Amino acid sequence: MLRRSLFLPFLFHLLLFFRYADPAPNCTRDSSLVDSESQFEMVQHQLRGSLKITDDCSFRVSQFDMLPGSDVHWWGAQGTGFDNLTKGFIVSNDGLNGTYKNSTLDVHLLSNVTWSMIDVLTVWDRTAASDFGHVVLRGDAPAKPPPMVFDNCKVLSKNFRLRWSLNVSEDSLEIGLEAAIGITDYMAFGWADPSAEDSDLMIGGDVAVAGFKEDGTPFVDDFFITKYSECVKNDDEVAHGVCPDSVYEGHEGVGLVNSSMLVYGHRSDGVSFVRYRWHLTKVSGNYDRPVNHTANMKVIWALGTIKPPDTINPYYLPQNHGAVNYGHLVLNVSEHVNDCIGPLDAEDKEDQGVIIADGNNPLVVSSAPAMHYPNPPNPAKVLYINKKEAPVLRVERGVPVKFSIQAGHDVALYITSDPLGGNATTRNQTETIYAGGPEAHGVQASPTELVWVPDRSIPDNIYYHSLYDQKMGWRVEVVDGGLSDMYNNSVILDDQQVTFFWSLSKGSISIAARGEKKSGYLAIGFGSGMVNSYVYVGWVDDTGIGQVNTYWIDGKDALSLHRTRENLTHVRCKTENGIITLEFTRPLDPSCRREKRVECKNIIDPTSPLKVVWAMGAKWTNDHLTDRNMHSSTSNRPILVHLLRGSAEAEQDLLPVLAVHGFMMFVAWGILFPGGILAARYLKHLKGDGWYRIHVYLQYSGLTIVLLALLFAVAELRGFYVSSTHVKFGFTTILLACIQPVNAFLRPQKPANGEQAPFKRVIWEYFHAIVGRCAILVGIAALFTGLKHLGDRYDVENVHGLSWALAIWFLIVALIVFYLEYHERQRIRRQILERSNWVLGNVEDDDSLDLLSPTRTTANKELLPSSRMEVQLEPLNR
Repeated sequence: MLRRSLFLPFLFHLLLFFRYADPAPNCTRDSSLVDSESQFEMVQHQLRGSLKITDDCSFRVSQFDMLPGSDVHWWGAQGTGFDNLTKGFIVSNDGLNGTYKNSTLDVHLLSNVTWSMIDVLTVWDRTAASDFGHVVLRGDAPAKPPPMVFDNCKVLSKNFRLRWSLNVSEDSLEIGLEAAIGITDYMAFGWADPSAEDSDLMIGGDVAVAGFKEDGTPFVDDFFITKYSECVKNDDEVAHGVCPDSVYEGHEGVGLVNSSMLVYGHRSDGVSFVRYRWHLTKVSGNYDRPVNHTANMKVIWALGTIKPPDTINPYYLPQNHGAVNYGHLVLNVSEHVNDCIGPLDAEDKEDQGVIIADGNNPLVVSSAPAMHYPNPPNPAKVLYINKKEAPVLRVERGVPVKFSIQAGHDVALYITSDPLGGNATTRNQTETIYAGGPEAHGVQASPTELVWVPDRSIPDNIYYHSLYDQKMGWRVEVVDGGLSDMYNNSVILDDQQVTFFWSLSKGSISIAARGEKKSGYLAIGFGSGMVNSYVYVGWVDDTGIGQVNTYWIDGKDALSLHRTRENLTHVRCKTENGIITLEFTRPLDPSCRREKRVECKNIIDPTSPLKVVWAMGAKWTNDHLTDRNMHSSTSNRPILVHLLRGSAEAEQDLLPVLAVHGFMMFVAWGILFPGGILAARYLKHLKGDGWYRIHVYLQYSGLTIVLLALLFAVAELRGFYVSSTHVKFGFTTILLACIQPVNAFLRPQKPANGEQAPFKRVIWEYFHAIVGRCAILVGIAALFTGLKHLGDRYDVENVHGLSWALAIWFLIVALIVFYLEYHERQRIRRQILERSNWVLGNVEDDDSLDLLSPTRTTANKELLPSSRMEVQLEPLNR
C-alpha cells in the first residue's frame, strides 16, 4: 500500500516532466539575450505585447494583442530596413493566425535557428511582405523604445480606451489615449470640477486634447472649459469656451503653457494612439487641477472633429463632440484595472482615404516620398493618386477607369493580383496582370493615358504597383456597380418581378438575375416551365455565404429535383434588404456529349431564343429538399430571350408566325413543286400545251409562297442566321428554287419535228430536271428539320405527330409517283408496239416522250425495231 502511494505521485510528476519538457532537450542558456525583456514596437494590425527570451530555444510573449493577417509568422531579420526584412526567414513553426486578445504565448525556435542569427524579431505577413510589429534585439536598437503596454486599461466607449501607469515617485501619470477615429478627430480626457453636478461636469474641466496634425505628427495640449462653445474672445480680449490654457494666459503664453507633455504618438489601422505625461500635484496657473492618486475622482472624456490652426487662431480647436461621443466616470488611478480585451478594430483602416474612380475624370498617378504608407515596410518612394499617398482605389465593374500616368519613366504602372508587385512574374508565376505594363510610364509634361475596364471576372481585391519596384502601390477594391454596367444586355422577365442580365463572349455566357421583391431564394430556368428545365438556384445560407446550385427538374415535387454538375465559374450570390442577386458564367456548350449526364444536353445557342422562367420561395438548402422548398411565386409563361439581339418577347407572340411559315413551306414543297414536276413528267402525252401551263403555274406559285414564308420568318426573328441545320437546308432549297426560273429564261429553242436536238438543248434539259428534283429532295429535308427545330426550340408537344404525318404524306406522294411511272412505262410500251405497225402516210408526231429524251427524232429512231424499214406492197385490184 505504501509502495502504491509513493509510485502514483512519482508517475504523475514523470508525466508532467515529459508533457512540459522542451522539444529540444539539449537547449542551453548561453546566449546573452536570455532573460532579456522588451516590448514590441507596434507598426500595424494593433500589435502589442511584451517579449521575454527564456532560453536559447524559446521565448515568451505576454499581453499579446493583434488583428488577423493572411499568412503571419514569427520572423527573423538582420535589420529593420525594407531590404533586410524582406530577406528574413521564419524562426518558428508556431503560426499566428486569427485575432489575439491579451494572450500569452510560449514559442519555440526551429532547430536550425539560433539567437545569434536574429537581430530583429518581427511578426511578419509573408503574403503582403508586411511588418506588423517588431523587437530590435541588437544592433540598431534604440536606447529605450516607447512602451505600448501600460499597467492599466479602461474602456471609455466602444471606440475609446484609456491606458495609464502611475509613477508616484516622479509625481507623474503616464496616460495613453487610444481611439478608433478619423485622422482629423481629437481625443479628450481630463479631470472634472469636483464640485460640479453630474449634469454639468464639463464646465470647469481640465482636459488634455490629443490628435494628429496635417503632416501626421502627434500633438497634445492642455485645455480648460468655461463654456459649451468653441473658444472665442470678447471685446475685452477675455477668452471663454473650450480653450487652451495658453489662450487664457494671454498672447505671450501661446504654446508655452501646457501641463500635458507629449511622449509618443502614432496612427495605425485607423486607430489613433497618443501617449503623454501628466503631473499629479505639480500644477501651474489657475487652469490646472491636481490629481489625488488615492482618491476616487470624476473624469470626463470626449471625441470629435478638430479645427486646424489658421491665420486668426494659431492652435487646434475641438469642435462639438456630438450627442454620443462623450461621457464621465469615477476613476481611482491607483487601483489596478484592465478591462480592455483584445485590440481595437476600426471599421475604416485606411488613413490615406479612398479614391473612387470616375469614368469621366482621369486619375493622376505620380510618385513622391512615403509619408504614411499603409503597409510597412515600404520603399522610400511610393505612388500617389490625385495627390493622395497610396490610397485605396475603388473601381466599379463595367465602368472604364482612366489613368494619367505622370510618375516618371522609371515607374511603370500595372494592375496585378500580386500584393507586392515589382515584376512579380519573376517571383510569382501565378501573378495575373489586368492592365498596364512596361509602356505605362510618363511624366507631367508628357503623361501616358491608360484605360482599364474591370469586368465581372476581376477579384474583389487586387493591387496597383510599379512594374520595377515592390510595394510602391496599394490596394484596388473592385465593387459591383449597377448590373447594367457589368452586363451588356438585360430584359425583364414575365410579371416584371425578375430582371435577367447577360454578356456573351467567345464560347461562354455570363448571366445574372435579380429579384424585384424579397425572397429566400431565386431560381431561373431554361425551358417552357420549371418542369423539364435546367434551373439555377441562388440563396444565402445561414453563415451568410452566397450559394448557386444547378438542377434538372423532371417533376412537380421535391424528389424531381436532380442536382447537376455544370461547369460554373465566377459564381456569386448576395442579398440586400431581402433582394437576391445571383451571377455565374458557364460555357455555351458543356462539351461532354459523350457522357450520359443530363446537363451535357444543356447547350445554349446564341442564335436561337432562350426560353427563361423564374421562381421564388422562402427557403432553400443544399441537401434534403422537401416540399417546403417549393416556390411561393413563379412566372406564368416563359420569355424568349434573343441573346444576340439583346431583346425578349413572350413565347406566344412568335410561335404562331413560325407555324404559318412552316405551313406555307409545306404547301410549296409538299404540294405545288411536286405537282409541277409530276405535270411535266406525266401529262405531256395529252394534246396541246396544258401540261406546260400547269407546270409553270405551280412552280411560280410555289416560289412565291416560299419567298413570302421566308420574309415572315426573317421579320419575326429580326435577322437571318445561317447556323442551324434547318436554316442551312432551307437556304439551299430556296437557292435551287430560284435557279429554275433563271434557267427557264435561258432555255434554248425547241427543235422542229424530225430535227435532231442541239447539244445545248440536251444539256439544258438534263440540268433543269436534275436541279428541280434535287430541290424537291432538299426541300423535304428542310421540312423535317424545321419540325425538329420547332420542337427543340419551343417544346411543341405534338411535333412528333406532325413529323409522322409529314412522312406519311410523302409516302403517299411516292406511291402516286410509282403508280404514274408504271402507267407511263406501259403507255410507252404500247406506243412502241403501235409504231411497229406503221403504214405509209401516218406522219403524225407524238409529243409524249420523256423530258430527258434528247429529241423526238432521236427517240423515234430508237423506238424502231431496226434501222431498215420494211414496206409491204399490195397489188392493185382493177
